[in-house]
Amino acid sequence: MHIGSSRTPLIHKPESEPISMPSSSSSADPPPDNSRLIFISDPDLTHRESDPSPNSIHTTKYSLLTFIPRNLFEQFRRVAYIYFLLLALLNQIPQLTVFGRETAFVPLGVVLFATAVKDAYEDYCRYRSDKAENHRTAFVFSLSSLSFVSVPWKHVRAGDIVRVVADEAIPCDLVLLSTSDHSSGAAYVQTLNLDGESNLKTRYALQETLDRGAESWVGDGRALAVIRCEMPNLNIYGFQATIEIDGRRIPLGPNNVVLRGCEIKNTRWIIGVAVYTGMETKVMLNNSGAPSKRSRLETRMNREILMLAGTMVALCTIIATCTGVWLHQNRDKLDTLPFYRKRDFSGRTEKNYLYSGIGLEILFAFLKSIFSFQNFIPISLYISMEIARVTQSYMMTKDKNMYHEATDTKFQCRALNINEDLGQIKYVFSDKTGTLTENKMVFQCASVDGVDYSCAEEPVVGQVAPHPTVVDGQVWRPKMVVNTDPQLMHLLETGKGTQEWMHVYDFFIVLAACNTVVPQVSETSEQTVKLIEYQGESPDEQALVYAAAAYGFVLIERSSGHIVIDVLGERQRFTLLGLHEFDSDRKRMSVIVGCGDQTIKLFVKGADNAMLNVIDKTLDLHQIRATETHLHKYSSLGLRTLVIGMRELSTAEFEEWQLAYNKAGALLTERAESLRAVALKIECSLHILGASGIEDKLQQGVPEAIESLRQAGIKVWVLTGDKQETAISIGYSCKLLTDDMTQIIINSDSKESCKSTLEDAISTCEKVIATSPGTENQDMKGHMESQRVPVALIIDGPTLVFILETELEEELYKLATACDVVLCCRVAPLQKAGIVSLMKKRTSDMSLSIGDGMQ
Repeated sequence: MHIGSSRTPLIHKPESEPISMPSSSSSADPPPDNSRLIFISDPDLTHRESDPSPNSIHTTKYSLLTFIPRNLFEQFRRVAYIYFLLLALLNQIPQLTVFGRETAFVPLGVVLFATAVKDAYEDYCRYRSDKAENHRTAFVFSLSSLSFVSVPWKHVRAGDIVRVVADEAIPCDLVLLSTSDHSSGAAYVQTLNLDGESNLKTRYALQETLDRGAESWVGDGRALAVIRCEMPNLNIYGFQATIEIDGRRIPLGPNNVVLRGCEIKNTRWIIGVAVYTGMETKVMLNNSGAPSKRSRLETRMNREILMLAGTMVALCTIIATCTGVWLHQNRDKLDTLPFYRKRDFSGRTEKNYLYSGIGLEILFAFLKSIFSFQNFIPISLYISMEIARVTQSYMMTKDKNMYHEATDTKFQCRALNINEDLGQIKYVFSDKTGTLTENKMVFQCASVDGVDYSCAEEPVVGQVAPHPTVVDGQVWRPKMVVNTDPQLMHLLETGKGTQEWMHVYDFFIVLAACNTVVPQVSETSEQTVKLIEYQGESPDEQALVYAAAAYGFVLIERSSGHIVIDVLGERQRFTLLGLHEFDSDRKRMSVIVGCGDQTIKLFVKGADNAMLNVIDKTLDLHQIRATETHLHKYSSLGLRTLVIGMRELSTAEFEEWQLAYNKAGALLTERAESLRAVALKIECSLHILGASGIEDKLQQGVPEAIESLRQAGIKVWVLTGDKQETAISIGYSCKLLTDDMTQIIINSDSKESCKSTLEDAISTCEKVIATSPGTENQDMKGHMESQRVPVALIIDGPTLVFILETELEEELYKLATACDVVLCCRVAPLQKAGIVSLMKKRTSDMSLSIGDGMQ
């Protein structure tokens, strides 16, 4: 992610082209097709130039005008309803009337009316929710009173300056201008309602806007700054824009914007300018509206009704054909033939019996037969289904076993149309982190300079740190206590100045500095003691910073331009020159800092496979091999591992990076790709410092839940980005893998080996199935009995790349569906979505996806 002026001032700030700000009375230059102009504190000019959406939202499916036609259209997607409607229409023909013409529509009308009432109630609930949302209040800066006034959310406009206080929701997508943290400009937001992640995210205000008050954004009746941003889009993790202020154009990125639906936490207040409003906000663009849900049973019923209708038409055709043959054979006797007289000879009336000719009589015979066989498809079936659904949803909401006491919430049934799908699920696709695990990381061990420090001991309660962190006469202590290794602590205390000590020093400096964590200080019952709580986007980063603090490297201050670390009681200040945040392609993050000895260093941490590719193998080969051994050990224990590296940059390297970075950061399109290319170029030839092991504990009840799913015949797939050893260890912990399973492990490094490995795996799986008790003569497509030996497939991400890019998808599907358990490791987020999509496309069985990025 970019830093520049939005996060840290660079040493050499390039000259920016002067920009003339448009006045509110004159027309501004129109933005290009792929961008939009937002005039800060001037919503009138913003709406005149860019025409953004109002901030009111609507998630309802119907309106008063569209309810009847749209609801009827949705209901008549059921083939049976069309059938019943045709019967009622046919009953209006005099020759075919069986029931009263008016009463023929009553059964269908009752069903349609009952379903319409149910749909109307569900949509009314959405309407009430929208109304409550639109009438929530926000504080918007008023130009007339030069103060913040309370207005409904629906009246917030793009260009308005909005103030949000702690624990309040964001009314629209805002670019941060200032926060209550004047030193760093940081704000903490919870995106639980947006992406389901409970950990806090850090967002930053620009250094250039941090000290400006709301009234300073308007002067002489014209806007003093303008934001040129991309058009509204679905990407909740991306934002590309520039702000033009004081004659300079400064880049803005995802770290400078807070999105509608998020909540402010641990920050007293923020001030921002509205850029996207209403239905153009990212959360609403990702909301596809109220879907028309149909259960798998209902879809199958449609197919079966068509089959029944076809059978009935065939029978009616036979009857009509036979009628035509009989009429033709007896055409000369029809006037007097009993039970089929055309004429009335009674003399009481001159009117003859109805007869329309052989052709029409055949047609009427066909239609009358339909009435005779109409019970092939009983309308009472649908009435019974609707009653069963309503009753079942009521019973589920009242089920005490589904009540969650911790949050005082009960089961909620939001769509009555899909109740029956709950019992039809065959596959469960699950993420690991935050789904099977708590996503609460705890530092356990470290490998530094090729030495394993994994004999951590719990500190004695009340024990004073060897080098307490003292700030303004008060002792600052980390809020979380981390177990420490006595050998490593002894080295830090007694080995100062040695080469081993310097390695350990660099290792913990990287842990404390290479992150986006910001310390928050809180009071305690003791007047001389304060607690430091580290807030950050990633639980991994928080765990590493707490670990560094436990060993005496305490992060006490982080601002937009510097980092202050208390190193064993000695204060050290680092100038923050650059930051490349973690992304799923690079699988690492890096910071560039200016040290006290006037050197410039690059600190990097990341996944082992990504880091070992950029480590300089000509340096410390023994240390690299020892670290790889320790990584395998930590992974086998189920720990998450990270590799730590660094290198010193020359002045020429730094200036080259800075020039490329400024150029990439100023782009309005393809900025992320350009910044990634800059990061890849600088993150090379690293010196390895060591590795860390972090534990992410399983959530309560996960092993029991997975075991119950397997006993119910549901196949569980776990897709994780962890390395294979870690994934297997977690698999055993959560009872996904058991000792009685036959494991098939596939790791391939080429398309040819991938194909041959898949063929061997399919052959192995068939042999296991064939030799299992009770499954002789069963092939892989047959139904397997529960007594057979279970089979687990373990496959890594690189192998999946070869499979998904070639014609091997069919082989993977054949193998995976024959296995009881599938464990995919080293899988990127896009691969997770691709695997789930592949399975849902190829199998007709019901599946359930759980976890971020699995939909």
